[in-house]
Amino acid sequence: QVQLVESGGGLVQAGGSLKLSCAASGRTFSTNTMGWFRQAPGKERDFVAAIIWNGGITRYADSVKGRFTISRDNPKNTVYLQMNSLKPEDTAIYYCAYRRGLTASAYGNEYDYWGQGTQVTVSS
Repeated sequence: QVQLVESGGGLVQAGGSLKLSCAASGRTFSTNTMGWFRQAPGKERDFVAAIIWNGGITRYADSVKGRFTISRDNPKNTVYLQMNSLKPEDTAIYYCAYRRGLTASAYGNEYDYWGQGTQVTVSS
């Protein structure tokens, strides 16, 4: 089992920044992909970004390209999501996800483990 714990969410004004963290523990795999998804009230869960284990491949949703940056620190088993130029439509619960293998998938059903989520609220 892999446990994921997110942190860093909060309330920020439009145009501001937040940095989310997700720490993985347990029986982690040496080759893996970690990703971020989000779910706004009344909407389905959407892909945000993903990164393979060595950081060599990243993938972003079109809605966050140029504003969000995903990165990871493997010795710490932690993935980060730096969010800049935040907009009210970025308001959602942000979930960290983890899967074995090296595919930066945008499909939630291809991830094996999920965190509990962290709330991000952007005020206008």
